[in-house]
Amino acid sequence: MRTFVIIWLGQLVSTVGSQMTGFAVGIWVWERTGSVTALAGLGLASQLPRIALSLYAGVLADRYSRQGLIILSDCVAAASTVALGALFWAQALQLWHLYLVWALNSGFSLLQNLSYSASVAMLVPQAQYARAASMNSVFHYGSATVAPAIAGVLYPLVGLAGILAIDWVSFGVAIATLATQRIPQPERTDSPPAGSESVWQRFGFGFRYLRGHGGLAALLAATSLFWLAHDLGGALLRPLVLARTDSDATVLGWVYSAAGVAGVLSAAIISTRGAPQRKLNGLFGGMMGTGVCKTVFGLAQTPLVWIPAQFGSSLNFPLMRSTNDTIWLNEVDLAVQGRVFSVRSLSRQVVGALGLGIAGPLADYAFKPAMQADGWLAPLLGDFFGTGEGAGIALLYVLSSLCLLLVGIGSQLAWRQWHAVRGWDALGKY
Repeated sequence: MRTFVIIWLGQLVSTVGSQMTGFAVGIWVWERTGSVTALAGLGLASQLPRIALSLYAGVLADRYSRQGLIILSDCVAAASTVALGALFWAQALQLWHLYLVWALNSGFSLLQNLSYSASVAMLVPQAQYARAASMNSVFHYGSATVAPAIAGVLYPLVGLAGILAIDWVSFGVAIATLATQRIPQPERTDSPPAGSESVWQRFGFGFRYLRGHGGLAALLAATSLFWLAHDLGGALLRPLVLARTDSDATVLGWVYSAAGVAGVLSAAIISTRGAPQRKLNGLFGGMMGTGVCKTVFGLAQTPLVWIPAQFGSSLNFPLMRSTNDTIWLNEVDLAVQGRVFSVRSLSRQVVGALGLGIAGPLADYAFKPAMQADGWLAPLLGDFFGTGEGAGIALLYVLSSLCLLLVGIGSQLAWRQWHAVRGWDALGKY
């Protein structure tokens, strides 16, 4: 367990540094372009390589040294941070440089995450699995809380160059902790028959399995619609706050940190009290709660409302994740979970990329002009959203949030009416 804790601490420091850089780069892009499309492009540049690599990353993590892959990923990220810093100091940094670095780091980050996750069982006794899982929850939500708050305070003082320097030091900490520890590599065994299948055969099996289990397919469709609307709105949150506050990094940092605090609190409650017995009610109720809070966020124009609305919204995500994961783990046969879950993971990434891809053009070329003082929607909705900077983004954000609410309500009603008729009785107990 000691080795796991040391590596965990190093990766936590590195993740905080990386998230600080992501936060600062987003502000830098907005200050220079004022474009939602340019800002959403960072997310899209990260998402697309993950879709392609997700087909093979698991095989690489099993075939090669996991410790080596984690160190390699940290080294690539550190080198890219140095490159960005050099370009920035030379006043030559351009948007395409950022897209290229984001795509490169995203691919290696996927390898790193898979290698790290697969190493937990080699470093932690089985009796300590729950403790390791809770530490990884702290890893995720803790870094999401700390990084924006620190970066929001430091960015006005040290700028992008200072944040990049901090990130580079954080990579040094991560690499040093890995270099002084050893992650055992599991013994290779003969692959089961499923392992000899091609990537496309494995995905084909997963799709056929879902086609034969209508309840799971419907559940995947409902959650995919939710994440499509969510990720579209997620691409708008940062430009919405920056546009409404004249690029105030501190306010943006507190908004993001509120989400992290809520995630930690909600995860702690669920880990101690457990998920609700009626899992589907928890899942669809979480969708509705998220939609309501995000709608309030979009209608507001002050941090006094944004921060509690963001907090309330983020309380729902550990609930939705725990209930949804429980259903899939219980209902999919153990022998085929890898192939079925790969389809589920791929669908999540594809709808995420779609949401990011359409958010920018919709905001920049449709909603922003329509909500200018002389825009065609300003007379109708100007009293609710104002006009000019940020108004069109806020309108699109509210529409995406209402879609979250409608997906939750529609899924709840449809499930009650159709699951028995369609032969989905296996999920009726949820």
